[in-house]
Amino acid sequence: MVRSRFLFSIVLLVAPATWAPADVVKVRVDDTIQPISDEYIGRAIERARQTNGDAVLIELNTPGGLADSTRSIITKILASPVPVIVYVTPTGAQAASAGFFLLESADIAAMAPGTNTGAAHPVMLGGEKMDDVMKAKVENDSAAFMRSFVGPRGRNVQLAESAVRESKSWTDQEALQQHLIDVVAPDERDLLKQLDGRVVKRFDGKTATLHLAGKRIDELPMTVKQRILDFLVNPNIAFLVLAVGALALYAEFNHPGAVLPGVVGIVFILLALFALNLLPVRYAAITLIVAAFLLFALEAKFATHGILGLGGIALLTIGGLLLVDGPIPELRVKLWVALSISVPLGAITVFLMTIALRARRNKVVTGQQGLLGAVGEARTDIDPEGKVWVGGELWNAHSQRRVAFGEQVVVRKVEGLELEVEKKGGA
Repeated sequence: MVRSRFLFSIVLLVAPATWAPADVVKVRVDDTIQPISDEYIGRAIERARQTNGDAVLIELNTPGGLADSTRSIITKILASPVPVIVYVTPTGAQAASAGFFLLESADIAAMAPGTNTGAAHPVMLGGEKMDDVMKAKVENDSAAFMRSFVGPRGRNVQLAESAVRESKSWTDQEALQQHLIDVVAPDERDLLKQLDGRVVKRFDGKTATLHLAGKRIDELPMTVKQRILDFLVNPNIAFLVLAVGALALYAEFNHPGAVLPGVVGIVFILLALFALNLLPVRYAAITLIVAAFLLFALEAKFATHGILGLGGIALLTIGGLLLVDGPIPELRVKLWVALSISVPLGAITVFLMTIALRARRNKVVTGQQGLLGAVGEARTDIDPEGKVWVGGELWNAHSQRRVAFGEQVVVRKVEGLELEVEKKGGA
């Protein structure tokens, strides 16, 4: 009897750790869809798998994003061993373009009141206009991709495809009534309550019953690396960091040995290049940015009254606008950002270069070269050697002609620690 009670006590202690109800792993994606979003969502799905979670909840608010990142995320959602819920929230949020693809790929598609989705027509990078053949190819490919998971999810395939071909959009109620989504819920708690007990058909054909009411929601934050990259992957920030880095290196080249500008420049440029590596970049734009700094240098050297400087500002602005070849405006450098960076940067660069060139043209006033032509006073008779007071110091000196004590002398040559002087006036 004692042994049975002992074993029962062990079971009670172990059971909470073994049989504890799993949680809902939640992530918030309130940004464009890009490689960091892909990594973040993939990490959440993996966390839910490792902890035997009941579901992954992706709270979504996005204007769209990159096609490659979108496809990668959808691949992870479709292969997830844990049901995935995509919830467009809060009120006023959207799941446009790439966001619509993500919403439709989920096991459960949900929206908050006052949200909208759709407008998933494919766009060429940089917003370039496609010819008819390319347009048909891209549309057909995107439409087929949409059908590949909307059908198995049991949603309105024909209507979902119209978002791709005709850029149609829907409010939360319209999407619900036309079977594009499964639930409209004002908040995540109500969402989980509505889904509790619902049987969902997984993408692999298996069924799963959701047990979500009252479950703890475990929000997974971004790692420090993801936060930094998510900040830098904003094209406007990446362009700013690149421009500041270039300016710092420029300052180091004009003031060798300053060290700090060089270190700052290298760090900023490497950060910018690392971020731009995650985005679709036009390398011709990098050439324009480099050419802009060359024009700034030429303006300072030849003083063309601002003509070359204005040309540099124009090239820097154009280079910034073309730097990131994004499919949506949110993934491109904004005009006001390009101008607000280019104009001050151009003025500062020309100013620094002008100062550097003037300094190089000025007479050297320090060191041995700075003593040439300096006027001093003989502190002894110099015949041919003696002592002179020059530049606040007493120097050994020699002269080809006799100089009397107290007479003024001019330094003509510096030979180590001895000066060659002559009487001022040469008499």
